[in-house]
Amino acid sequence: MHEATLIPASKVLKKVKRLAFLSTHPIQYQSRWFQSLANHPKIDLCVFFCHQATPAEQAAAGFGVEFDWDVSLLDGYPHRFLRNLAHKPSIHTFGGMDTPEIKEIINEKSFDAVIINGWNYKSAWQAMRTCWRTKTPVMVRSDSHLRTERSVARRAAKDPFYRWFIPRLNACLPVGSLSRDYFLHYGARAERLFIVPHTLDDAHFTKESARWLPQRDELRAEWKIDREAVMFLFAGKFIEKKRPLDFIKAVDHAAQNGARVWGVMAGDGPLRAECEHFARSRNIPVTFLGFLNQSEIARAYVAADALVLPSDNRETWGLVVNEAMVCGRACLVSDAVGCAPDLIVSGETGESFPMGDYESLGRLMIRYSQAPGDLWEMGANAKRQMISYSVAAAVEAVVRALDSVSNGKRL
Repeated sequence: MHEATLIPASKVLKKVKRLAFLSTHPIQYQSRWFQSLANHPKIDLCVFFCHQATPAEQAAAGFGVEFDWDVSLLDGYPHRFLRNLAHKPSIHTFGGMDTPEIKEIINEKSFDAVIINGWNYKSAWQAMRTCWRTKTPVMVRSDSHLRTERSVARRAAKDPFYRWFIPRLNACLPVGSLSRDYFLHYGARAERLFIVPHTLDDAHFTKESARWLPQRDELRAEWKIDREAVMFLFAGKFIEKKRPLDFIKAVDHAAQNGARVWGVMAGDGPLRAECEHFARSRNIPVTFLGFLNQSEIARAYVAADALVLPSDNRETWGLVVNEAMVCGRACLVSDAVGCAPDLIVSGETGESFPMGDYESLGRLMIRYSQAPGDLWEMGANAKRQMISYSVAAAVEAVVRALDSVSNGKRL
């Protein structure tokens, strides 16, 4: 998706369109996008949430600590929490979100379209079936891709079902090239595909990175990082799919081969103790910062020279890459991560490496520790690339999709 392809909203929509958005729960990456959609002069938005996660649920989801986000996730846009009748409310199980109320709302409100975020929960199907019954245009947004490992039996079981319901959608809203291919694989029509990129509060991260940049040396000193070392950052949950040990082993490989590198890990989770023990037992230059909330994480990006995301193919996108790039940082990303084909241009915005091959990652660390200026140049390129993944870009993509399904035509 390129900035030049964006169509001004004023030329697309002729009247205000009533748009409902169904999401599982408030997500920190979506709030700014919802605010911008709500402020669009031609969209009458209401967001419906199926569940509100508690601090304990956040910890159980892999963050490792109980917390609430320290930025508002609900200000600036109309929203409503649906009554969740699930016996065991949860965002992690299909039956954990059961909100039959959404059927009544769709029946009564006469929306011009409904966007459903994913489909792996009961509430999504309650909404989708009601849209079909009432002939309300329905769009589904997803970052699923075909690289996620599934058993042959599971793929065979879901194939006919997916080929039945995906072509029935009025529009499919993939977040990038891999999710676009996913929809096409299951029979979506190309003219019904609108890439709505994953985005975040880019203005916030731009402002925060500029605020902290003059204090970069002080931040590194506070965290006891060798000021001459090239710092590589891991930011995320300490869980299996993120492969945090690969990061530590890569730092060790680079250091053992004479590179002046330092690893910093921002986050928490069930694998943190194992990672700390491994690093400590081998005297690997890695600092553990613990969980950093949204108001703090920009400090880590500013202090770093590059972000590393070693995740496996269950990482359907990897929004920390967006965060780091908005802050002007190059990214070294596993080739299994969903965002790699879209965001990583080798030698220009970062590098990709074979998932699980920590020695290849270590060699990249060695290479760029000898040419840190290349990391900064790639970071500048990455920041420019993020214009196509801005909140404004995501809003304009929704505008085009909404116009297409509500008018029954494709622009």
